[in-house]
Amino acid sequence: MNAFSNRYCKWCQKHGYEFSEDKAEDIMNWAKKALAAIPKSMNIKKTIQIAVNAINELLETIQDTKEHMNQLASQLPEYPAVMKMDGVGEVTGPIIMGELGDVTRFTKRSQITAFAGVDPKKHESGDDKPKSSRATKIGSPELRRALYLIMTSKLARKPQGDRVYDFIVKKRSEGKKYLVYMTAGANKFLRIYYGTVRDYMQNKQNSSFIQDNTSAGQMNVSKTA
Repeated sequence: MNAFSNRYCKWCQKHGYEFSEDKAEDIMNWAKKALAAIPKSMNIKKTIQIAVNAINELLETIQDTKEHMNQLASQLPEYPAVMKMDGVGEVTGPIIMGELGDVTRFTKRSQITAFAGVDPKKHESGDDKPKSSRATKIGSPELRRALYLIMTSKLARKPQGDRVYDFIVKKRSEGKKYLVYMTAGANKFLRIYYGTVRDYMQNKQNSSFIQDNTSAGQMNVSKTA
């Protein structure tokens, strides 16, 4: 119990949670109850085998769904730019693109963070200004979940020179709680996402425009000749 309590205390300090001895004991007791002993028999063996087969079928279905999501997302024009962003994977990428849609409908970065619900709430109660503001959490919870997965990936890999990771580390060093610096990182990521995708789409449109004009000019020259 003492060993677990010490580890749990360090975990709480790392992630910004309040440590409690009573909570540590509750977790230990629930963990002990999770251990189950079952008799060894053919019926139990068959039951376990059925459960294993069901889990394997579920995993196959999940993998097929991931591949289908990625296939559909690859048809979007911004797909190459989004998938190159650090932390974006074959699951989080399609979710973000699907939930946000066409970013050109947002005229500025603050609109996309407000749409995702990772912008801080505005306080209008006199002069009372808290140290940190909670997110509005307006919008798609699936989008915010995908953003938090990306933030978790960055914290685990610690990509050097990554603006989002450096921003999260800065907020954490300032004493911000876990949800605060994770939400701040998601906000930072979306602002970079907006600029990256917008610039990519504009460059792609300009390239298509130049190619069309070049082709038209070549056709006119051929007709004149």
